[in-house]
Amino acid sequence: MHNDKRVALVLGSGGARGYAHIGVIEEIERRGYNIACVAGCSMGAVVGGIYAAGKLPDYRRWIESLDYLDVLRLVDVSFRLGAIRGEKVFGQIRKIVGEMNIEDLRIPYTAVATDLTNQQEIWFQEGDLHQAMRASAAIPSLFTPVMQGNRMLVDGGLLNPLPIVPVVSSHCDLIIAVNLNATNQKQYVLPVIERPAAFKQRFNSVLSSLGSRLPFRRQPAEQLLRIEQETLQVAAGDPWLGGPLPPSARAAAPEAPGAPASATGSVTIDNVGPASLLDLINQSFEVMQTSLAQYKIAGYPPDVLINVPKRVCRFFEFYKAPELIELGRIIARDTLDAYERESEHQTAR
Repeated sequence: MHNDKRVALVLGSGGARGYAHIGVIEEIERRGYNIACVAGCSMGAVVGGIYAAGKLPDYRRWIESLDYLDVLRLVDVSFRLGAIRGEKVFGQIRKIVGEMNIEDLRIPYTAVATDLTNQQEIWFQEGDLHQAMRASAAIPSLFTPVMQGNRMLVDGGLLNPLPIVPVVSSHCDLIIAVNLNATNQKQYVLPVIERPAAFKQRFNSVLSSLGSRLPFRRQPAEQLLRIEQETLQVAAGDPWLGGPLPPSARAAAPEAPGAPASATGSVTIDNVGPASLLDLINQSFEVMQTSLAQYKIAGYPPDVLINVPKRVCRFFEFYKAPELIELGRIIARDTLDAYERESEHQTAR
């Protein structure tokens, strides 16, 4: 399909669901639309910045090449103002993108962060791209904040999870917004993309351990230190590399290889409420973002709204990139099909 309409793209906040933005972008471009500017928040700012730098195919190849243990090794544990420092993840992004200033990108770009010190929204539209992406994606409790002078910057989703306003003045033909916190998309489920069973079981074991034993629960300092040491031994002492699991991971491991799996191939987890302080904070954060996104959409309705259901994965399930990318493509396809049919109908009248 050939379509020369200029699109202002808005990529919302939603943790790991942000990988769906990649599938959305690919579907928009497949139809011939011209993405002329992009604004993003949190993972939306990361994906949008990498896209604006022309490196999205490289980024996709990297995240889809990561197996479960690769993802775990990117977790650089911190005990100060966040569970993860983020230096490994964003260091790899820097290698992919290179040194880049926002004003040198091929299209206009805005990343939205929150200034906790002054309690206000911050728009990055110039300066260092990596600092903008890192600040916008500093999810409270998960990634440590970014200090800029006397300002403490965290995830923009605290104030604006769907930053439509920065693109309103772009004079594009269409504003397409991607909301990662939708609650009414019951027909969509995460596609099943098979992973090696051994790695799947191994990763779920360690993830369960991290989710319940790291600083997301309040524990004595000496116990936290022991758990950190065990966690950092995972890569070096992994059974696939010849070593034993640490005790905390063994305790969380499924008792049998035939542990029940969900439709997405993950070990089933009974959803009886937050399992840890991390879960509690992130569930609270998501409730807030869902409400704020609805207000943003009502105040500045986009021409096309692509809704990704927030129930498809948890906020920090960053190992589901292939499934989420494909889901984003499917939802974008259906949404744009409906939009184009309606446009053709209105033109014919």
